[in-house]
Formats: sequence, C-alpha cells, structure tokens
Amino acid sequence: MENMQPITQTPQEITGVMTDLTNFKGEFQLNRSGFDPKMPGHSTDHRMILRQQPRTAKEVGAGIGLPKEVRQEMALMLDDHQCALNVALHQYNKHHWLSEGAEGFISIHELLEEHIDQTQKHIDMIGERVARLGMVPTAHPVTQHEISYIKCEVEGRYSIRDFLRNDLEHELKIQEMLRKTITRAHELKDWGTVQVLEEVLVDREDLGYHLYSVLEDDTLVRGMNHLIDQRYDRSGDRPMPPGSHLQ
Repeated sequence: MENMQPITQTPQEITGVMTDLTNFKGEFQLNRSGFDPKMPGHSTDHRMILRQQPRTAKEVGAGIGLPKEVRQEMALMLDDHQCALNVALHQYNKHHWLSEGAEGFISIHELLEEHIDQTQKHIDMIGERVARLGMVPTAHPVTQHEISYIKCEVEGRYSIRDFLRNDLEHELKIQEMLRKTITRAHELKDWGTVQVLEEVLVDREDLGYHLYSVLEDDTLVRGMNHLIDQRYDRSGDRPMPPGSHLQ
C-alpha cells in the first residue's frame, strides 16, 4: 500500500473543456443555402457571370450517382466542417506564433505546426468532397466563421495552457460533429463521404490526444517537487464524471 500511486486532481483546463462541452449544441446549418444578403461575399453587384449560388448543389452533372437531395444534405454538412476547420486553422496559427516558455517555444511550437499541416490537409480533403458532390464550398473567411459550429477565441495573448485548452475544446467538438455526419452518410449510403470523414476523424482524434496529453498534470518542468514535498502527485488514473467527452 505504501508504494501505491495516489489519484491526482483533474487539471482545471481539462475540467473547463468538459464544462464547455455540456453546452455545445452541435447543430448543422442545413438551412443556410444560396445567397444571403447579410453574409459577407454574398453580393450580386459585380460583372462576373454567375453559374451557381453558394452552398447549393447542381441539379445534374456532378458525376456522382447520388440523388440531388442526398448530395445537397451531405455537402452542406461537409461545408460546415470545412468552415469549422478553417476557424481551427486560424486559431492554431495564432497559438503557433505565440508559443513561449520552457516547454512551449520548441516542443509546443513544433506540435502546433503538425496540427496546422493536418488541418490544412483536412480542409482540402473535405473541400474537394464538397465540390465533387456538386456544391460551391464557402470561401469567404467571415462567412466561414459565421457558418462554423466552433468560434475563434477572443483576441489577445493568454497562457499557453489557455491556448491549448481552447484547441482541445475545438477538437472534441469537431470529432462529435464528424461522427454525426458519418452516421448520416451511412444512412444515405454515401460511402464516398464515409471514407473521407473516417480518415479525417481518426486524424482529429490523434490531434485531440496530443493536446490532452500536453495538458495532463505531470510535467518535467515541475522537476522533483512531487518527491520533495512528498505528495507524490504524479499523473495517474483519475475518476471522470459519467458521460464525459474525455473518457
């Protein structure tokens, strides 16, 4: 019994993520289709030849043998995902630029660079799928933020743990929404979308795991304090509330 490792407390950043996730509505913007005069970039005051309105699916000619109604629903969900991933990308860039500290300046800086690369890859994968389903993806950055189911954090410099906490919250929300679309794609027999999103989901779960691990309570920076103060508060299994997204 003397050598047993005691249960430590859940870091407050992870507790904050769990609290915020309970308030996440997780809804797709399936009614946002076509021109909206309130949206940036949705203007008809130009000389360009209009061929298709934003977030609408082609009647014919998409080259994929799915009914228009299926292509429309799937492409709208996918467009919501690529909008959310663009928001995540902007936030990752900011945190990458502002990395500092003993663990942050090199290791976190490089970790976030990997997250940026993966997010750019996923934006392209999903955007390509939206186009293949015959829909016009959302490209205006302000409109992307409006449609996205995750939102940018407020401007300013905050602690590295705050930054990573916000990134983890985004990743868990993205994962939840991806699972909803994969489930719906199975119901509609859109196997192409299933294949694309299952690959994206596994990658996003890895990114979330990276962030969760960095926010864990054990750290080399703390040095030998856990031995000197004889609290032996090393990381270990901790009880999680039932239904937690972090189980």
